[in-house]
Order: sequence, then structure tokens, then C-alpha cells
Amino acid sequence: MTAMIQTQGLTKHFGSNHAVNGLSLEVSQGEIYGFLGLNGAGKTTTIRMLLGMIRPDSGSSYISGQRVDAGSHKLWSSVGYMVETPYSYPELTVRENLEMIRRLRGIADRKAVDSIIGRLQLTAYRDRKAGTLSLGNGQRLGLAKAMLHHPKVLILDEPTNGLDPAGIVEVRELLRGLALNHGVTVFISSHILGEISRLTTRIGIVHQGRLLQETDVSNLQHLLRKQLLVETREPAKSRDRLIQAGFKVRVSGNGTMLLRDEQAITHPDHISKLLAYANMPPTMIRVEEEDLEAYFLRMIEAEGGVAK
Repeated sequence: MTAMIQTQGLTKHFGSNHAVNGLSLEVSQGEIYGFLGLNGAGKTTTIRMLLGMIRPDSGSSYISGQRVDAGSHKLWSSVGYMVETPYSYPELTVRENLEMIRRLRGIADRKAVDSIIGRLQLTAYRDRKAGTLSLGNGQRLGLAKAMLHHPKVLILDEPTNGLDPAGIVEVRELLRGLALNHGVTVFISSHILGEISRLTTRIGIVHQGRLLQETDVSNLQHLLRKQLLVETREPAKSRDRLIQAGFKVRVSGNGTMLLRDEQAITHPDHISKLLAYANMPPTMIRVEEEDLEAYFLRMIEAEGGVAK
């Protein structure tokens, strides 16, 4: 597939701080790529270099196969972006802000502004000054500006920040539709890990400016840890019985037994039967799967990072 976003050894230092360190990644056409990291991991710096806002110390980045540099003027006609806090003219209304962008981008279709206002659920706020908008609606206005010219590539830094749950779902479905139906490539930086797992097709985990891991979201099920949780009325005796049967058992602070043996996870009915035959039937038994956030923090901790 065509690489719409690509970086090769992208590096940026601010004094002794290695904000981005040899970052190489590739995002294909129509892909929704989640760029995950804690605050200060290098996400926004990477996006700013992708957009030509700051110059890398070394390495290079490409959008639609064209190298990003100071002379890449034509490139931005096919790119939409929102970086950190979405900027708007506070004394202008929502519609006036978007009308200004329409003219600056040379968009001939005068209906484009009303169309994007409707798509981003901003109709009720079209005549309200941007400076009076809530954080969530300000975010919608930022997305509207990024999408007004129907870009082939969307680069979004924390696009659902400040949105309520319903707004997050609306934006999720909107971006999915753009990728699936129009082949738009979407690059999203975020720390809202659960939401990213529902939206993206692939994720990259960045920490201290380095890309720790990339994986397809469809492969996450094979990477997330699973364990069997078991509770009985006689936890000490139950633990001894399971150990006798060859299982490794950890006991949590509240007395719940935790088993990570593959046999126990795939056949919890065998565990239940074993304990029932020993007259210690489980009062609770279930398989628990690590969520994306726990997995993410585990990856960072493995690299010596601190879970915040």
C-alpha cells in the first residue's frame, strides 16, 4: 500500500532533552494510526516536525511521498491538522472563523462551511463567538478547520480532548468513515488509550522520543495478558489444592487467587471442577484480560519508564 506518512530516523533535541530520538514509522493510505505516549514522550514534537513547524536535527519526514521542508507549499493543500489547543479567532463567530479558512485555502464551494458545521454538530453554535465556546466545542471547531478542504491526510493531536462521551463517539465514527469510504489517512496522537483501541487500525507506542512498539489493533488480543481470578470460602486450602495440581497461584490482597497458566485460562471449567471435587467450590471465577492502558504502562515500565 502507498505510504502517506513516513519518517526516517527523525531526531530532535532541546538542549539535553532528546524529545524525539531516531523515530522511523510508516502509515499507509486509508489507515488510522494511533500514536500513543505519556505527556512529554515526544508526540507533539513529532507532529510538529511532520508538519514542517519545526526542523529536525537529523532524519526526514514525508507526506504523500513528498519530503517535508520549508519549500513544501503545495503539500499542505492535501493535509489537515490540529495540534495541541485548536487555535481560532475568539472575536469571530464559528462560521466567520471557518469562512476565513475557506478563503485562505481558496475553496470555491461556498457551501463547504455550512456542510462542515453540520458534520461536526456545530449548527447550534454557528453564530457564537469562538472565544465563548466550551473546550469540547472549541475542539470541534478545530476539527472543522482541519477537515474543511477534504484533505487526504489528517494529523490530529489529542482530537477528542474535552469532548463528552457522545462527542467522542461522533468523532470516532466520522474519522472511521473518512478512512473507510474516502481513503483518508488519519494520524492521531493521544493518551486516551481505550478510545484509541476502538478507533485505530494500528498503534505505535512512543516513550522518551523512541518508538517502543508497533502493532495492528487486531493483534492486541495476543499481546494482552490474561489471568484467571478465583475466589472460594477457603482460600488457603484452595490455593494448596491448586498448587498440588501443578498450577502456579498468586494471591491478591483481598484473597483472590490469580492463575496465569494457559491451561487454567483456557479451561476455567477444569479449575472449577477440581475445587468442587475438593469440596471448595468457587464463589467467583472469571478470566480477566489486561486492557490497553495496562499493557501500555507495562511496555513503558519494561523500558525503565515511570507509570504516572
